[in-house]
Amino acid sequence: METNHIGAAQAQLAQDLLGKPYDGLTPIQKSVIDLVASEAPSGEHPHIRSVDERTYWQRLADRVAAVGGSWGFIFGFLVVLVGWMIINQALSRQAFDPYPFIFLNLMLSMLAAIQAPVIMMSQNRAAQKDREAAEHDYLVNLRSELEVMRLHDKLDAVREQQLEALIRGQAETIELLNKQVEGLAATLQAHVDES
Repeated sequence: METNHIGAAQAQLAQDLLGKPYDGLTPIQKSVIDLVASEAPSGEHPHIRSVDERTYWQRLADRVAAVGGSWGFIFGFLVVLVGWMIINQALSRQAFDPYPFIFLNLMLSMLAAIQAPVIMMSQNRAAQKDREAAEHDYLVNLRSELEVMRLHDKLDAVREQQLEALIRGQAETIELLNKQVEGLAATLQAHVDES
């Protein structure tokens, strides 16, 4: 019995608030209508948690991205490169990587080949989390908008009831005044007829 009532409430809310039948709504819209019908709080999105559920490799990728995308890394790496070149130039004949610095180029290429996909993994995970957060924000905003619309409807209904009661009261007052005027007119007419 309770599920039929909730189903009817959901169908009515979908039609009133979104102008569509419940079956024609998107899954997100259905979840919002379900929340509005049950009057339950929105809560936290299941994919947005404060608990760190990343694997070791995902945490490592995030740390590599954080370090590799910082000014500290750039300046530190610049110092290493300049140091590498100065040491190899100073040693000239005994240099382990003489002037066109072929070994240095190989190391830089390997670092870039490893670092780029790791940073992309971290960015993809961050983008997925951002999409989930945006979906949750959309859900909460849609629910807020629907709740405001419901509140407006309730206020309009209360205002309409108050206006009807006021008009009814004024009609009764006018009717009483008309009766009093008729009574006074009859009394006045009786006094005029007597004189």
